Amino acid sequence: MSHAHPTTPAFKSNAHDALANANLQTALRNARGHFVDKRTAAAARVDTFEQIRDAGREMKNHTLAHLDLYLEEYEARVTAAGGHVHWAETAEDARRIVLEICRSVDAKTVNKGKTMISEECGINDHLAANGITPVETDLGEYIIQLRHEAPSHIIAPAVHVTVPEIEAAFRKAHSHLPPDRDLSDNATLQMEARRILREKYFQAEVGITGANMLIAETGQSVIVTNEGNGDLSQSLPRVHIVMASLEKLVPTLDDASTVLRLLARSATGQDMSVYTTFSSGPRRTQDPDGPEEYHVVLLDNGRSNMVGTEFQEMLRCIRCGACMNHCPVYQAVGGHAYGWVYPGPMGAVLTPSLIGVEEGGQLPNASTFCGRCESVCPMKIPLPKMMRHWREREFEKRLTPSAARYGIALWAFFARRPALYRFGTRLGMKALRRMAGGRGRLASLPLGGGWTGQRDFPAPQGKTFMDQWKEKRG
Repeated sequence: MSHAHPTTPAFKSNAHDALANANLQTALRNARGHFVDKRTAAAARVDTFEQIRDAGREMKNHTLAHLDLYLEEYEARVTAAGGHVHWAETAEDARRIVLEICRSVDAKTVNKGKTMISEECGINDHLAANGITPVETDLGEYIIQLRHEAPSHIIAPAVHVTVPEIEAAFRKAHSHLPPDRDLSDNATLQMEARRILREKYFQAEVGITGANMLIAETGQSVIVTNEGNGDLSQSLPRVHIVMASLEKLVPTLDDASTVLRLLARSATGQDMSVYTTFSSGPRRTQDPDGPEEYHVVLLDNGRSNMVGTEFQEMLRCIRCGACMNHCPVYQAVGGHAYGWVYPGPMGAVLTPSLIGVEEGGQLPNASTFCGRCESVCPMKIPLPKMMRHWREREFEKRLTPSAARYGIALWAFFARRPALYRFGTRLGMKALRRMAGGRGRLASLPLGGGWTGQRDFPAPQGKTFMDQWKEKRG
């Protein structure tokens, strides 16, 4: 699946297909609650967790307010350490820069750690089209690469895949191995992936990683992983390329430690990831290993247009995935339904910001507005508020389906006439109770098939809210 060609306008049909996909629903059921429970427990173990969230939010707000200065400082520090910073205004620029670096060392193979920016830019497809083989070394990314799929989650890219599906992909891709080998559980699958990937690490001329943070004070890039693949992907090849977006900047090492105290707890429920790696330029003469060249590709791709707007707060995101882990919509349809790189509530805000409301306008509607995403976001990003802003823009551009526009106009007509609104509400409640026939629920509803196709609709009980409020006030 190429990320250069988003399919977000197909969200409704994607979601319909996802709900009907038995394998996907099994995988989502198995994952549901896993991240949620661990995040809750991890946060409870830190008495000052809310204060750390506040500190992280204020630090990112400060960084975004002075982003130009910190970017200049970061570039100067990287250059002083012997590295190179490349500015990529668009995804096309990033693809060109990465290809030029790979060609400069006549690379045939590129090892990759997990990086959402490379997904956003379609790096794998671009390298393959130019005769260079990209190899994903993160286990989840490796699985979906074999299945020719996009990630369905930003920290667990293969969360949608079941063990039998992984076994089938491995048997097809690793046909040189004995056909009677045991691949029946996670342990045997992991051992086989480790053996296969171990060979790849020593073949690649170039390694590409993402960056959870870029530190202006030191010029370092930071990655957090649980498998160690990121370390091998950047230390063994001749060339290390870091791909990161502008908002990954933090001012100091102390600020980085604040983010680290939030990131793993919010993402996987760990106090810290197994590996936290700080990289600083190419190998020095006294270093036992490391790359000969160190390049950082800094991607804008629409982010600078968000600065100073009502969507600037989205740039505080540290890509933990907590919002999608807690989102009832994501839990029901998975990540592929969103049609591009970033799923869930954060994707519903970020995607239209990066590719336009014309392409991504359906995504802000993929929300119940329950507010769980904002309540668990380590950076306290007001995701529902920003989704409402996108809904407003979609409506203003007349991109909202005509049925929805007419429905809202009809509601507005009644809302401006309180007496008529109360009369209509009483009449509607009586009609729905009669339709329920004493069962207390409706299995079908005129104009409400999208709801009743998946669940019953509760029949109204008692008096209207306004009538109850009037009685309570006396």
